[in-house]
Amino acid sequence: MFRHILVPLDIGATSTRAIRIALDLAGESRARVTLLHVIYRIAGIPTAELRGFYRRLEEASRKKLARVAAAFARRGLDVRGVVVLGSPAREIVDFATAKRVDLIVMGSHRVDPARVGMGLGTTSYKVSILCPCPILLVK
Repeated sequence: MFRHILVPLDIGATSTRAIRIALDLAGESRARVTLLHVIYRIAGIPTAELRGFYRRLEEASRKKLARVAAAFARRGLDVRGVVVLGSPAREIVDFATAKRVDLIVMGSHRVDPARVGMGLGTTSYKVSILCPCPILLVK
């Protein structure tokens, strides 16, 4: 059914639930899996000035992705971890489009019905309206 599943991770609680679902879906379809973590680039400050800071964040992110990737690898799945620097929603959409991802499985959170407008700026909302492929939001 799916050939390539993208799992954007912020390494939080909603990501944990998304990982479990992605494991099951990938296992059923024997899909290739890409775990993607986007390090938010601080606007207005040249990247060169924060090189050491970003390098430490990237190293920590790669270690976390490796732990998650191990769960997929134990099931015999083709998995890789990718860390990029930028704006999370834009990087996720660009990656999914460029790599022809069949499905994105990502964590989200429930928006308070009394404050619906507060959820319009979330990464999951932006990805869900901008990305051309199906999105499974996990709460």
